[in-house]
Amino acid sequence: MATVWVNGQEIKLQDGEKLNAIEAAQRIGVEIPHYCWHPDLTVVASCRMCLVEVGERKPDGTVSMQPRVVPGCQTPVKDGSVVVTDSKKAKDAQAGTLEYLLLNHPLDCPVCDQAGECDLQDYSYKYGRGYSRFKDDKLQKADKDHIGENITLYTDRCVMCTRCVRFTREISGTSELQVINRGAAAEIDIFPDQPCNNKLAGNVVDLCPVGALCSKDFLYKQRVWFLQESNSVCPGCSTGCSINVSQNKNIVYRLTPRTNPDAQGSFMCDEGRFGFKYINAAQRLSAPLTKAGDRHVHVTWDALMPRLRRELKETVSRLGNQFAVVLSPFMTVEEAYLAAVYFQGLSAEVKFVLGPVPIHGSDDKYPKGPHGEAPAADKVKFTIRAEKCPNLRGVVPVIDHFQDDLIEWNDFIDAVNGGQFKAAYAVGGYPSAWVTSEEVSALSKLEFLAVQDVLPSALTAIAKYVLPGGSFAEKEGTFVNHNLLAQEIKRAINGPGEARADGRIFLELLERRGLFHAPTIRAELAKSIPYFEALGRGDLGAFGVFLSKGKTTNRMASSGSAVAGS
Repeated sequence: MATVWVNGQEIKLQDGEKLNAIEAAQRIGVEIPHYCWHPDLTVVASCRMCLVEVGERKPDGTVSMQPRVVPGCQTPVKDGSVVVTDSKKAKDAQAGTLEYLLLNHPLDCPVCDQAGECDLQDYSYKYGRGYSRFKDDKLQKADKDHIGENITLYTDRCVMCTRCVRFTREISGTSELQVINRGAAAEIDIFPDQPCNNKLAGNVVDLCPVGALCSKDFLYKQRVWFLQESNSVCPGCSTGCSINVSQNKNIVYRLTPRTNPDAQGSFMCDEGRFGFKYINAAQRLSAPLTKAGDRHVHVTWDALMPRLRRELKETVSRLGNQFAVVLSPFMTVEEAYLAAVYFQGLSAEVKFVLGPVPIHGSDDKYPKGPHGEAPAADKVKFTIRAEKCPNLRGVVPVIDHFQDDLIEWNDFIDAVNGGQFKAAYAVGGYPSAWVTSEEVSALSKLEFLAVQDVLPSALTAIAKYVLPGGSFAEKEGTFVNHNLLAQEIKRAINGPGEARADGRIFLELLERRGLFHAPTIRAELAKSIPYFEALGRGDLGAFGVFLSKGKTTNRMASSGSAVAGS
C-alpha cells in the first residue's frame, strides 16, 4: 500500500489507485485551488493555479524537495510522495497566478451570474493578495452572444482554462468550441456557423469556473445566494441523472447536475436541464375539482375526500374487475405502492394498468464521432435514454406484486373500447400531454373517471373528479433508473394553490394518520416486496442504492415492451 504525505499528513492509497496531488489532498480535506483541472477531462495544466511544492521521502526518512513549484493536477502521487500546499513558496505562486488572472478580468461581480459560486472570487479571497498593482487599462474583448442557443460568452471574464473546449471534444464529441488567436489575444469561439447546440451543451456553463459562459435561460433571473438547493433526480429519461433543484420562493429557476458515479457521472443533458418549466406553468392544476353538470366546480379537499372514498368504494364494489387503476411511470415507488394498497384493499379484483411509457427513437450515446456516429460500446461516456420516464422499473414491480398480468396502456384502451372496463382512476404526472384525442374519446365511454395529474388536459376535462397532484420537485420518494439504481427525490417547493403530493393523496384515501414520510413507506415496501429489499436499509444516501437484479420479476428481466429501452 503506497503512502503519500500532504502538508505532513499521511495518506494511504489503495493498491493500484492513481491520484494526482489535487485528488490526494482532497482525500484529507486539503484544498488545492484549480481552474483547468476537472476529474472527467484530460489534464492540460494551463491555468497554473494549482502550483504546489512536491518532493520524495527517502527510505532513511529524509525528504528531497524539487526546487520549483509544479502544477498539482499534472503531478501523480506515488509511494513516498510529499506534497506541500501551505508553504510560503506555494502560497506566493498561487497568489502570483491570481494576480496575473485578474490583470484583465473585469471585477463585475455585482452583475455576474457566477457571483456567489465563482472560483475566481473564492480563490481571490482565500489565496489572493487582496490588492492589485495593475495600473494600466484592462484588455477588453467583445462579448459573444452567439456561442449557442442557450449559451452566451462574456469573453473578458475567460481565464482560458479550456474546460469547455475539452468537454465538446471529449464528452459530447461535437467539437464546436475552439481557442482562436494566441497569447493575450486568445479567445474561446465557435467554428463558423457551428454554434454549440449539442444536446449536452449546457454543461459547459457548469464547467466554466469564472462566469464567462452563462446560461441564457438563467441569466439575471436570480442571485445564487437567494437560491435553496435540494437533491433530486431528473425525470427526463430513464438515465436518472442526479441533480440539484434550485428554487427561491417556490419557483424553480434551474436544474444542475449533481455528480454521481453510479448514475450519470458529472453531467446532464439539455433536455433534462431545461425540461422543468412545466413546474412553474400558470395553467398547473391547483385546486380539486368535481363535475357539476357539464362543468367543473371547485371543492375543498375536506369535502372531496370523504365523498371520493364513498364513491370509489361503491364503484369498485359494484364493478370489480371492470375498474382500472392507471399507475404512471412518473410516480414514485412509494406512491405506486400506496395506490396499489388502497385499491387492492377495496377489491382484489381491481385491475392495475401501466400508464403510457414514452419512448422517443433510440438511445443517444456520446461522445459522437466526426460524422455524428455513436461511439463503441466501451467508449460511451454519456447516454440520453430513449425511454422518457424516470421510474418504469419502480412502478412495474409494484404492479407485478399485486397482479399476475401487466396491462399496458394500449391494451387498456382496446379493452375500454371493447367494453371490458367501466370505470378508472388515472394518475398522470407527465410533463406534457400524455393522452391522444382517440384515447380520450375511448375513455369518455367510462361511467366513472377520476384523474390525478399536474396539468390540465382533454382527459381532466372529461373526468368526474380532478385531483391536483405534485411534480417531481414537490414531493419526496424513490425513482429507479434503467440500471436499477434507486435514488431519493426530495421536495424542493410547495405545489401551486391547493395541489398536493400524490403520496399524501393516497395516504388520505387510506385514512392513515400522520404526514407522508417516504422513508417509512419505503421500509414498509421493502418488507412487502422482495424486489425492493435494498430500500429497507434506511437512508439511500447521496448516490442511491442498487436493487438486486436477482430479485427482478420475470417481467422486468424480460425485454418486453413494458421495459423497452432496458
